Amino acid sequence: MTSLIIRISAALLALAPASCAAVAQPARSAVPAAPAALSGRIAELGRSFNGRVGIAVQSVDRGWRTGWKADELYPQQSVSKFMVALTVMDRVDRGQLSLDGPVTLTRSDLTLFHQPIADKILSGGGTYTTTVQALLIQAMTQSDNTANDKLMRLAGGPDAVRGFIAGRQLGNIRFYNGERALQSRIAGLTWSNNYSIGDAFYKARDALPLALRQRLFERYIDDPYDGAAPSSLVNTLARLKRGELLQPASTARLLTIMSNTATGKNRLRGGLKPGWTLAHKTGTGQELGGVQAGYNDIGVLTAPDGRSYAVAVMIKRTSTPLIVRMNLMNDVVRAVIAAHEATAFTL
Repeated sequence: MTSLIIRISAALLALAPASCAAVAQPARSAVPAAPAALSGRIAELGRSFNGRVGIAVQSVDRGWRTGWKADELYPQQSVSKFMVALTVMDRVDRGQLSLDGPVTLTRSDLTLFHQPIADKILSGGGTYTTTVQALLIQAMTQSDNTANDKLMRLAGGPDAVRGFIAGRQLGNIRFYNGERALQSRIAGLTWSNNYSIGDAFYKARDALPLALRQRLFERYIDDPYDGAAPSSLVNTLARLKRGELLQPASTARLLTIMSNTATGKNRLRGGLKPGWTLAHKTGTGQELGGVQAGYNDIGVLTAPDGRSYAVAVMIKRTSTPLIVRMNLMNDVVRAVIAAHEATAFTL
């Protein structure tokens, strides 16, 4: 973790000032239409996928947007960690949090599913002290649920995250009450701290009648508590990249952290060409009966010439093999790159 923080700090110094515009922005000129070839390709990819998928692409520099079923709500799952990170960095900008501030985690902070930081807490006799910045890196690059929920509480809780979303007018984006509350509700349970140890959560979930679990699972897919529209997410990403949501240093820091994301190496990232970069956040939901509720990746794709595109691929419901889902995400990125290269002087 220390070496990752050092690499990120070094990368911050090398970022171009263009990515760190002031928070206050002038009115933008009329938005051009998205390239027809790109819109056609995105629609083709959406139609041909065996599952409920939403795709959105937005030009950060020109403002145009295109997509496939991009205004529907899709389960965010760990994509919602991006909302927590934005709220944390906003608190840093306001002087309400310090990235260097010490944070102590205990057994009571443990969540469920993916939480690598749990080993440090448990091996330390039930406590582990770190910093806000280290937690942010852990949550975003490793998708650590315990790190994320601790950050959420440090930032003021779920109401603070929802307040940031509403206050910045980010659009059709919901936020639930953190990972352990969300995952418990999807499964038909109410969170209990004993679920965080061993297989207690799985045993409690498996003890419920299958018909009940199926009904609640499908209810979540149809109306996700943490749902977000891909069109709103790409607009949020584009605004972040343009420097409209955070102060310059916080904008640069968060995008650099996201460029070091270790999860989902063959989702959006799998479609990159040499010279292109991606700052992104993945999300993966629970499975029941071979069906997965939420398989996502969102991020900012930047060309060698510095122009950028916000991209979101969110799969609401699917039982297709993982490689098929990853190929879809690869193909969306390839389509954006092809459109960029075909219209290099105008896109």
